[in-house]
Amino acid sequence: MKMKHWAILLAALLLAGCGDEQFDDLQEFVKNSGQGMRGKIEPPPEVKPYEPFTYDNSAGLPDPFMPRLERRPTEHNAAAGGHAPPPHPKQELENYALESLKMVGYLYINGSPNAIIQTPDQKVHHVKVGNYIGLNFGQITAITESEVKIKEQVEDAGGNWTTRYSTLELLQQ
Repeated sequence: MKMKHWAILLAALLLAGCGDEQFDDLQEFVKNSGQGMRGKIEPPPEVKPYEPFTYDNSAGLPDPFMPRLERRPTEHNAAAGGHAPPPHPKQELENYALESLKMVGYLYINGSPNAIIQTPDQKVHHVKVGNYIGLNFGQITAITESEVKIKEQVEDAGGNWTTRYSTLELLQQ
């Protein structure tokens, strides 16, 4: 048994002798690398307290929880501001958003240009200058072989009417 003790003692001495100082610089670097590197985190922004909004119908604001009704031009809202479109009998193409309509053809009938407009449900309609089209009181002002020019009357949140010009271009196939 003594031999085992001597063998273990000899192995321990040999291993202790192998531990030279070749990694001391690396250990020193690791120990010192974190000094002076304290991160600075900006404080979070100040949280403003919630201020509830009391909705008051008497202020003239529309109820946000009710569907909006389509407003047709009347004497009352024409006087509110801008140039409200004159009242007129509603035409078929006024049931569609202008963006959903396509110009698919052009005809010249009895000396006047006509356009062929296709609706999203694939129906086609002949239109001419003066017809109404779209949801914003759009009236056709000109028709060429390649486009339909439209003048729309749009009401803003303040009740003022503004004019906007749009075109439907011929769909190329």
